[in-house]
Amino acid sequence: MNSSTPWRVARFDLWINPVFDERLKQEPSIAVTVAPTQGNDDHAWDVLTHAHVYQITAAKDELPLHFHAHRALLERCPDLLCVSSTGAGYDTVDVDACTRAGVLVVSQIGGNAAAVAEMTIGLMLAVSRRIVESDRKLRTVRGFSRESVMGRDIGGKTLGLVGIGHAGAKTAALAKAFGMQVMACDPLLTDDTVRSRGAEPVDLDTLVRTSDIVSLHCPRDESTLNLFDAARFASMKPGALFISTARGGIHDEHALAGALRTGHLAGAGLDVWDPEPPPLDHPLLSLDNVVATFHTAGVSHEGRHNVAAMAASQIIDMFKGVRAPRIVNPEVWDTFVQRSERARRDASVTA
Repeated sequence: MNSSTPWRVARFDLWINPVFDERLKQEPSIAVTVAPTQGNDDHAWDVLTHAHVYQITAAKDELPLHFHAHRALLERCPDLLCVSSTGAGYDTVDVDACTRAGVLVVSQIGGNAAAVAEMTIGLMLAVSRRIVESDRKLRTVRGFSRESVMGRDIGGKTLGLVGIGHAGAKTAALAKAFGMQVMACDPLLTDDTVRSRGAEPVDLDTLVRTSDIVSLHCPRDESTLNLFDAARFASMKPGALFISTARGGIHDEHALAGALRTGHLAGAGLDVWDPEPPPLDHPLLSLDNVVATFHTAGVSHEGRHNVAAMAASQIIDMFKGVRAPRIVNPEVWDTFVQRSERARRDASVTA
């Protein structure tokens, strides 16, 4: 495909690290077009229907539903060859529908794993040591004792990781530096792989029952939705902490609030919600032993730079014939190659 008929990459005007556009603009065969998220759907559809690659946000509540990569959108975008998520997850993408349409789906998994792991440890410390609670009191109240906000060390505690992929493995390494005992449950991995990533493999029931801190690092899918419900929280160790930097919907927020109110659980650190952001009157936001953040675990300057750079490099390499390293639906790769070659030939004929 020559420079006059470039590969067309579309994205919406949601924030992405500038390195994404900068790297793609260095490629004469690739053109990037930015569509408006609000206010001009006709223009947005015009951009999307001519795109070969749709660079899509992974944050489902940031993007209007009709611009999610679902069947209806795919039917309107016949030139689309690839949907590329700007994150490790792809909640805005119907992978099955893309697979049926012959559209490749890629993510940037691992790009912000270090950021997520640091945030996970930060939430553990903030909840266990009551850092946020102490900060709030010091700004508004006088006459309280230091002992009234006394917390607990995380060193020596047992950490249970539900999922030990990129972020989970980095979390395990950081936890061990604090002297924590780490175990993990991950149905997608062998016991030997779990051990190689720094944790002792256990089943979910054992992990929930024996962990001092349970931290979620699993994807959101049909197998994990509402995985932590009232019964699961009740089976957790009394006084345990619950942490999630995974996805909203994996845990039942109202059941968690109940477990915290009764004192069965000592605290929670929550970076993810369903929906995001949660309403201001959400019961979890009224509890002093909850530290709440706005899905920012992977949103560090370094993390956002990494995923944007990875996304650009993956797109560039794919159109040079290099197999993408982070394919969500690998069975579509051969179809992607065939459709790309056909598009290249058609462009050469009409050039």
